Amino acid sequence: MEITQSYVKKKNIKSVLSDTFVMVKRDLLKTKHNPDKLMDVTFMPIFFMIVFSYLFGGAIAGDVKNYLPIIVPGILIQTLISSTSAAGTQLREDIETGVFDRFNSLPIARIAPLAGLLISDIVRYVIATFFSLGTGFLIGWRPEAGYGWLAVACVLTIFACWCVSWILAMIGILVKSAATISSVSMTLTMLLSFLSNAFVPIDTLPGWLKTIATINPVTHLVNSFKAIANHGVFGADAWLTITASLVIVAIFAPITVALYNKNV
Repeated sequence: MEITQSYVKKKNIKSVLSDTFVMVKRDLLKTKHNPDKLMDVTFMPIFFMIVFSYLFGGAIAGDVKNYLPIIVPGILIQTLISSTSAAGTQLREDIETGVFDRFNSLPIARIAPLAGLLISDIVRYVIATFFSLGTGFLIGWRPEAGYGWLAVACVLTIFACWCVSWILAMIGILVKSAATISSVSMTLTMLLSFLSNAFVPIDTLPGWLKTIATINPVTHLVNSFKAIANHGVFGADAWLTITASLVIVAIFAPITVALYNKNV
């Protein structure tokens, strides 16, 4: 009896995984046939990296070369935070167009469409990272600790932003239009990135703003990226980022799944 139950459980898990990766493939194919959906992770990081570097580099750091260690992690993290809305936006669009009615009539795991969206988003984060750092490389930025540590910094940053995407997925279920998610994402991105050390040294800020920037989670994410990529140090900021990310998932993943099962 126990052997039979174990077999059924393994079969169910395998079925859920199979259905999920079918949904991942579906989402990636949609992106392939609608490349304009990648504008925010391809064109925008290139644009902001070049404009911010040459427009503010001299004023903030004396020249572009000295500004690159500040702006490259800042633009990367801003781009990734902005990209966290993709799953919620696509989820809302699928609900509005009745796609989920079709999914519910199919013999697939109920959680597969949601899981597929969140997993396929990782590809977007990788693309955003490539274009952000690639532009930084072309301008002259280099990771002082080497490319191995750079990979570690990128994985940590992508993981943190993927955890945040659970919040936007929850919002995608609750709101009535995809436009609302874009507005929420834009506001969140602007507040978190500009009220941090993503674009300017935190010491240049006035006292009250410095306090806000110090407790801003993006500041800790930027600090952890710089420490890992430039010094090969996986320090307190990195561990704080991991802890905060896991707390977000622990809180919002169950809520998002519960709302998904109830409303979709």
